Order: sequence, then structure tokens, then C-alpha cells
Amino acid sequence: MSEMGRVDAIWVKRVRRGPMDPVTEVVLQAGYGAVGSASWGGRRQVTIIEREVWERHMAALGAALDPSARRANFMVSACSLLDSRGRVLRLGGCRVRIRGETRPCERMDEAYPGLRALMESPWAGGAFGEVLGGGAVRVGDPVEWEPRESTESADAAVPLTRRP
Repeated sequence: MSEMGRVDAIWVKRVRRGPMDPVTEVVLQAGYGAVGSASWGGRRQVTIIEREVWERHMAALGAALDPSARRANFMVSACSLLDSRGRVLRLGGCRVRIRGETRPCERMDEAYPGLRALMESPWAGGAFGEVLGGGAVRVGDPVEWEPRESTESADAAVPLTRRP
């Protein structure tokens, strides 16, 4: 495996449009997402941002906005999300298939004027994915990409389901 990074922060959203609560650990459930999160099931089970990209946004705006304003579940460092659609990312012992890039919404300009426009660049708003293999993820856990050939394995086809 290559491109080792780390989990720098974790947030869970308890209610739709609610605040992002910082936590030091979260449990991911395969096919659903973060236990206790309002975003449960479907294609966008978890969202991820890169620390380095967030810091570039803040420098460009001359701002010091808390990264929870991005409303992602995970902040990772030293692990590029650029063009990662279809790849499998390991967050600690969990596996997440990246389904696409997270596009910015009007809430980004509510957080800080001009932030949404900066996030319109390719992959500048982070990525979203579905949980293939669950378990606990903790701040400080390693983050790394699985080799591309392993992402084509049979276990990659986890059905997208909703909460029962």
C-alpha cells in the first residue's frame, strides 16, 4: 500500500442540517455509514476532506474557520483525494469506496463568503463514499489507499441500502 496519511479529525452530525459534533472515535457500519449520524445509508455514507486543501482555502480567504464548517465526517492529512472515484481508502481498519467528489453547497458561503467558489475546483470540496468494511475509526489512525487492483475484487460490490 502507498500514500500513508492519518485521520486528523472526526465529526458526526446527529440531525439533518445540525451541528457537526467533534468526536475522537466513530464506528462505521458496512453499507450504512457512521453509527449515530443523520447521514445513514445511500451513496454518501461518509464524507472526507483533506487538511492540506482546507488550509489552502483558509490561506486564500485570509480566514481561520474551523474545518467542521465543511460538514465532513473525516479530515485526513498526507492523503490526496484527487481523482479517487472508485478507489478504496482504509481509515484505520475500515474500508471506504470513494463514490465521487463532494460538491460545495450554499452552506459554505454561509460559513464564510467566497468559500463555495474556492471549493468548485476539482476535488477541492473533498470526497464521499460508502463503507465496505466497518469498525472503529479513531483520530490518529492511519489512512492509506488500497492498491488499485484490489478495488476490483468481488467484495467491492456492497449493495447500497437504507436504514431498516
